Amino acid sequence: MVFGTADMVVTPTGLRFAGRKFPCTLGRGGVTADKREGDMATPAGVHRIIGLLYRPDRIPRPADWAEPILHGDLWSDDPRDQDYNSHVRAPHRFSHESLRRADPMYDLVMVTDWNMIPPTPGRGSAIFVHRWRNTGHPTAGCVALSADDLLWIARRIGYGSRLIVPQP
Repeated sequence: MVFGTADMVVTPTGLRFAGRKFPCTLGRGGVTADKREGDMATPAGVHRIIGLLYRPDRIPRPADWAEPILHGDLWSDDPRDQDYNSHVRAPHRFSHESLRRADPMYDLVMVTDWNMIPPTPGRGSAIFVHRWRNTGHPTAGCVALSADDLLWIARRIGYGSRLIVPQP
């Protein structure tokens, strides 16, 4: 596989990007080639970055293409929902995750194209690159970094940059 300069590559010792290596955490369920909703695993593969979301009440806009996370912004994680694995607005009658959290984990979020076009119900939703809960604390399937490292990367990536997670 050929890696580009805009690629973020998960390695056994961290996330490699722009000639630097950053500590990161992955899903509690490890890395999988057979991702399922709720398995807590990070999907292996090449995932394009298709969105950059931020909390404008907490941080300045990190890049000109970043979109604000507003009150009522949600992400559908219900395989029965016609809007499964997409950004939706409240009120929303299906199971979902709030993008505007009380904690700082989603103050800055890179959205990947995992299971998006078209989404296959049950194959997993909301694979983001976001701030970690605590150093070394696993995620529910996303890739997580420190706040400073996440912001450094967000200021340098562009739409279509890739997150590469090698097969285990």
